[in-house]
Amino acid sequence: MNAPVAPIAAHNLLVLLLQLGLLLLLAHLFGRLATRLGMAAVVGELFVGVVLGPSFLAHVAPDLHTWLFPADPAQFHLLDAVGQIGVLLLVGLTGIYMDTGLVRRFGRTAAGISIGGLVVPLGFGIALGFLLPRNLLPPGTDPLVFALFMGVAMCVSAIPVIAKALLDLKMLHRDIGQLTLTAGVIDDAFGWFMLSVVSALSIGAVTAGTVLSSLAYLAVVVIVAFTLGRLIVSHALRLASRSADPGPTVAIAVALILLSAAGTHALGLEAVLGAFVCGVLIGSAGRVNPAKIVSLRTVVLSGVAPIFFASAGLRMDLTSLAELPVLLAGLAVLAIAILGKFLGVYAGAKLTGHSSWEALALGAGLNARGVIEIVVAMVGLRLGILTVEAYTIVVLVAIVTSLMAPPILRMAMARIKPTTEEKARESEYASEAAF
Repeated sequence: MNAPVAPIAAHNLLVLLLQLGLLLLLAHLFGRLATRLGMAAVVGELFVGVVLGPSFLAHVAPDLHTWLFPADPAQFHLLDAVGQIGVLLLVGLTGIYMDTGLVRRFGRTAAGISIGGLVVPLGFGIALGFLLPRNLLPPGTDPLVFALFMGVAMCVSAIPVIAKALLDLKMLHRDIGQLTLTAGVIDDAFGWFMLSVVSALSIGAVTAGTVLSSLAYLAVVVIVAFTLGRLIVSHALRLASRSADPGPTVAIAVALILLSAAGTHALGLEAVLGAFVCGVLIGSAGRVNPAKIVSLRTVVLSGVAPIFFASAGLRMDLTSLAELPVLLAGLAVLAIAILGKFLGVYAGAKLTGHSSWEALALGAGLNARGVIEIVVAMVGLRLGILTVEAYTIVVLVAIVTSLMAPPILRMAMARIKPTTEEKARESEYASEAAF
């Protein structure tokens, strides 16, 4: 009979508790400060990791940094585990709050806009991946996998950032706001699928067989999810809804999200894909009372997700941008990310009959990468596709593009007259919170 596994050592537990408490406290404080300054809270949460990581604390107080964040993989993996649960629940929550009614209402027009906003930046990103200096690739990384990953990083958008910007600017009731959200939903879904393909390719050699098997697994996930998976989710939520207490509903939702993430991960796909698909199934099942999910949303957005973003900042090393080749590569990636998304969305919007100002507003909204880009960057770092320098560049793209969105949206929307229908919807959306 095997001996029982020893519990976590006292010192390791002490360090973990200090890490979690400090990251969460500072993430809350800096997130509030960022919000007051008109920025997304995630900017402040990431900044916590920058301050406590190799960019600052490691230089001004190296002994403290080494004690609080020791270079011990086992210790760091404990913090990673908490962060991974946070991001899976965050992505699942994004799926729950995804408005499938918007997709049905604006689907055809949004698809045309989204295709342009996906294909152009995807192509630009792949080309850029082949042109970037080889020292930005970890040793042994297939250049094709790196290029595909850069393409994915360039084409994603962030529903949470888009929704928050539209809500803050009181534009959620506008047709352009609805279109931006719908196109963002399509972008996100495509991004998770592509990320899963790239993550599967990173495990093995890039061959026609691996590509086809990855796509086959994706097809299986989608088919099973929207047939058998839908029945399981609906039945589980119906049982949970018999209780007036929100506890069973929250527990079932969390369990389903984590199990779905485990399922796609076991297939060699990315765990966030399973979490997102499960979230969509939960949100579209019609069995969830929104009031019962509020507690889950509070815990995720105010608890575990900030820890993830703060720990993501710990891996950024802004001092690497002092090296001219890295700085030039970063500026090139940022320029291509912005140009590719704006050009693609602008072309798609014009082809679907929108004015230049409407096309510009759509481009500004979908250019915001936010939390989704950070999740993508963390996946790339975990899979060994990105170096710390490349990871820092991708996260900076997320921050800069999110900061750009609100002022450009405000400028463009000021030149678009609201329709009668939009005015009628204004009071309906004024009191709604958007995720």
